[in-house]
Amino acid sequence: MSNYNASNEAVVPNAKRLLWAGFMAILAAGTGFAVRGGIFDNWGKEFGFTATQLGAIGGAGFTGFCFGIIIGGVICDKIGYAKLVIAAFACHVISAFVTFGATSPDNAYTMLLWGMFIFAFANGTLEAVANPLVATLFPNNRLHYLNILHASWPAGMVIGAVVGWYLDDRMQVPWKWQLAIYLIPTIAYGLMFLGQHMPKSEASQKGAKLGEMFKDVGILGALVIAYLVSLFCATNLGMPQWSAYLVAGVLLVTVAVITKGSIGSLLLFVLFITHALVGAVELGTDGWIQNITGNLLTSEQGKFLFIWTSALMFTLRFCANWIEKNLKLSPVGLLLVCSILAMVGLRLVSSIESFAMAVVALTIYAMGKTFFWPSMLAVASDRFPRTGAIAISIMGGIGMLSAGLIGGPGLGYSKDRYAADTLRAANPAVYESVKAENPSKFLFFSPVQAIDGKKLAEAKEAKPQTEGQKAIVAADRTGDRKTLIADSWVPTIMAVIYLGILIYFRSIGGYKPVHIVDPNVAAPGVPAKAT
Repeated sequence: MSNYNASNEAVVPNAKRLLWAGFMAILAAGTGFAVRGGIFDNWGKEFGFTATQLGAIGGAGFTGFCFGIIIGGVICDKIGYAKLVIAAFACHVISAFVTFGATSPDNAYTMLLWGMFIFAFANGTLEAVANPLVATLFPNNRLHYLNILHASWPAGMVIGAVVGWYLDDRMQVPWKWQLAIYLIPTIAYGLMFLGQHMPKSEASQKGAKLGEMFKDVGILGALVIAYLVSLFCATNLGMPQWSAYLVAGVLLVTVAVITKGSIGSLLLFVLFITHALVGAVELGTDGWIQNITGNLLTSEQGKFLFIWTSALMFTLRFCANWIEKNLKLSPVGLLLVCSILAMVGLRLVSSIESFAMAVVALTIYAMGKTFFWPSMLAVASDRFPRTGAIAISIMGGIGMLSAGLIGGPGLGYSKDRYAADTLRAANPAVYESVKAENPSKFLFFSPVQAIDGKKLAEAKEAKPQTEGQKAIVAADRTGDRKTLIADSWVPTIMAVIYLGILIYFRSIGGYKPVHIVDPNVAAPGVPAKAT
């Protein structure tokens, strides 16, 4: 698959162990993510959640990631990776106990939301370790090894989905036991990291200070994360809008002060915006795709398709180096092709009528989304080494915050909106009898009275179904199809952005990784001088 090998490229003798320890850490995150996606229907049935509420709970499984990876990325070179690993391990265990505290409709929403948040915080902290660590260990082939590192995510999803499929559908094991499965790889990564020496980032080794590391991020980059943080404060913490904006303003001023007014790199700003779209379309969609395909076909087929696409992603992420070398695609060229495939795939999935058609459509979609996340990290690492762990940590945080605040809840809102509109038009009387008490809300869009989760579950399980129940189920499926069509516009926008970046690189002589000569030489907003 590759013309390179880890032993020749690694900068320290224990590089392979550290690579696979990071692999196992992200495996724990993927396993927990997959199991959670598979028990959404359990939560909706047991606690009566709407799709928007389930989307918000799933979203908390992303938003906490942002705080873990950004805080971890800023302090990792100061306090050391080992302490961050210990903190992440503790949070993974704590999140299990918080989530298991969901025992009734009165406390379930709060306990599940914060349990997922703590889980995500642990995942983010671990990626604040794993991403810069692997980029440092293999500086000459980051695209290849970051894709290998992140092959663990779909591997975790395969494991979680297979075990959840068996425990949920076949053995009817309570959802709490299913969710506890992620603790197994958690223990494994803790043992693999134990006692290991981990090198610091290239920027830290060259003596770059925090202010220098932040200069390429600058005010432009801070604007992206500040907006998402303000959205988190208003949405998840329930803060008044003015105070949420105040938090964002303090963040912007802080970055401006430590960078001495650096505007930041326009290219990095564009990459941050694009990665927000990556988070929304990849992770936001992943959080719903098993539920949607299971609804359009059967629950078991939905689980199988999720396993198939995850296994395909796992395999393909070991091929990034082969694709780059043999197909002559730069990381940006690869991202452009992937965005087109993802757009086509989502459009095809929206129209599936048979299992065979679903396999073809989801294969195309999986091929598209496979390389988004790790390849974006590779581009940021290659072009902005002066930022150390900070740029790729912020980028990861932006992607996860977007998935949690925009992707997951947005798709849930779309399902609610399209399903409710369809049922209202087809059978107004039935709609009035099944609409949820509280409206579903999302960003600046108008509220919608969604179909109540318990009544939807009752309609699906009824044998035989009344005409009204058939109308409810049909409207729900229509909502799924229209949601996927709307979702396909995200990779379409990404394709336009990647094309623009590709044209930019060709205008300056092509895509090339750069390395630090002197962290103080490069002007604010300009990548460090290439060697």
